[in-house]
This record gives sequence, structure tokens and C-alpha cells, in this order.
Amino acid sequence: MWANAWLAGAAAPDDVLDALSQWTTRHSVTAYDSAAADRTGLSWPDLDDARSMSLLQTMRTASARAVSHPAISLALPVPGDVRGLPPGTQFGRDAIAAGEAVIVNGRDGAIGLVPDFEYDDSFPDSPDPEDDFEYEAEVTGLSWTVYSFTSAPAAGHFELGEAEYQLRDAVRSAADALGALRAGAPGSDVADPRRLVEQVLDATRAHRIPDHAPARAVRVLENAAHVDAIITVSAGLIPIGLQSSSEVQLASDALRPLTSVVRSARLAAVDAILHSAWK
Repeated sequence: MWANAWLAGAAAPDDVLDALSQWTTRHSVTAYDSAAADRTGLSWPDLDDARSMSLLQTMRTASARAVSHPAISLALPVPGDVRGLPPGTQFGRDAIAAGEAVIVNGRDGAIGLVPDFEYDDSFPDSPDPEDDFEYEAEVTGLSWTVYSFTSAPAAGHFELGEAEYQLRDAVRSAADALGALRAGAPGSDVADPRRLVEQVLDATRAHRIPDHAPARAVRVLENAAHVDAIITVSAGLIPIGLQSSSEVQLASDALRPLTSVVRSARLAAVDAILHSAWK
């Protein structure tokens, strides 16, 4: 959203860099192959440790100075739903594995960027056995791999109103599923699910959205994050709140359609925000 706003003249490069820093202060960008290097100007085969500014330059080069509409689009692919991805490409396969990608269309072709978080997964040398803590790997960087291809198919039309309507039902369904799981584990050590949901949401609230974003699109993004947080917490409670494998399967089946609603809502909201920068 911020890179698109920058290309539309509605944001400064520093705004994009600030947005990137909310994930991590260290970003790197590399070309997947020589075709991607030729398309973007990234080095090949010797891979320089290109940083955040190179990422911006890559997107500027690939967009070929779009002047009236977004050159950038978001993809949130999963097996069975690969809208927006070029078929039969390594980019498509890697985007599905990551579950997300950015596509930049230009006059001379398109590029795709797949993100990959890097973690410091070293365990403390001498943890105190009396300490009650859950170890979590720290994000140390975010690497972006750039792919080149002729063009990407249109991801399709996203109706923001329909997405918002579906989210309302999804919120109720997700809340009901969470309540049922909590009720199935009376007397357990599970923390208050509502507090767990708020903890998951805290991570999303660190990310600022461009001022030009329509209020409705922002609301849809917030509601999608709420449903997603409930799904995340519920998935963690399934093994605790349910005893039989059939109950676990039923609970998982109840949550699966909600994930699809969240993805569609996010795509619709982001699409609306991208286009609003060019109006």
C-alpha cells in the first residue's frame, strides 16, 4: 500500500521505508535469476546484499512509471486458489509456499516479489528451569526474492461491500467456535481467549495505513484481522478443548471457510486502497 502510494505521488520514499521497518529494520532483495536481474537492474550472478532502498528502486523500475492506475497488486495464494499468479512459473510455486506475494506490472513485463522472514532461532544458553516462559524466535530480517515473467492474469474483481457483509457473518461464526472450544476445556490452564485474541491483534496495530485509504476499506481490514486473530487462537485451543479426533476434525472444518473469507476481504480492501491513491 505504501509503495503504491509513493508511485502515485501520495507518499514519500521515507514513508515506505518507515512501513517496512515495522516488520524489521533489515531488508534484503535479490534476483531469482538473470532474467529478473536484467528486468530490475539487480546484480547477477554475484549477489550483492541489496537493502531497502534497492527494493524501492526495483519497484520503481518494474512499474515503468505508471501514471493513472496501480502497477502493484497483492496475491494471497493457497492451493486451489491461485488468482493473480502466472501459471507454470517458479514465482507462482514459491508464492503459494509463502502464502503471499507482491506483483508489479509494467510496460515491458512484470515482476513478482516473495517475502521470507529470517529468524534468530538460537535458544538461550542456560535457561533457568524455574522460569516460566515460552520461547519465541526473534525476527532478524526480511528477504525479498524478485522473479520476472511476461505478465500476470488479473486477480479478478473484488467487491468491498460483499466482503464486508461476509466478514460480519464470519465474526459471529469465529466467536461461536472460540466460545465452544473454551467451554470444552473447563478448569484448564488456558488463558482468557479474548485476551489472547487481543495479543494477536496488537501485532497488526503497529502498521499504519496511508491517509488516502477509504474508511470502509480500513474497517474491512480491521475486521479481517479480528477474524484472523480468532482463527489463530481457536486453532491453538482445538487440541486442548476437544478430546476426540472427530471433534478436532469438525472444529477444523468449521474454521477453514473463515480463512477464505479473511483472504478475500483483505484482497478487496487492499485493492480499494491501492486504487484510491490514484484518484
